[in-house]
Amino acid sequence: MTNQQQVDLLKQESATLWNTWREKHHNTVIELNGVDLSEANLGEVNLAEADLSQANLREADLNNANLRKARLVKADLSRANLAGADLSDADLREANLHNAYLTGANLAGANLRGAILFDAQLNWAMLEGALITPEQLRQAKMESNHL
Repeated sequence: MTNQQQVDLLKQESATLWNTWREKHHNTVIELNGVDLSEANLGEVNLAEADLSQANLREADLNNANLRKARLVKADLSRANLAGADLSDADLREANLHNAYLTGANLAGANLRGAILFDAQLNWAMLEGALITPEQLRQAKMESNHL
């Protein structure tokens, strides 16, 4: 499946359809770098290990999505809903997470170096082993986290 076919399948906004395809094609590399999926409904989709570098995911709904080990370098995730998402070991270097909703997200082991976290909601997010600076944490909004 070409990259455009992957994008078209995701834009159908059916987690079941996408996840079924992923199960059948588990060895297929997901290369979605630079794609525009802004405002897409991607809740519960399996994007584990996908390359979403420089992707536009602004205001996308990625609640409970599997983004484990995903490459999101310089991706725009501003105002995205990432509640309950698995971003463990994800590469989020220089990603824009301004005003993103990350409540209950798993960011354990994620690389957040240079990521913009201004006004990001990190309530109850798991940050154990994440590469994140105290300055970034001060920019974010947090109540209780699992460091």
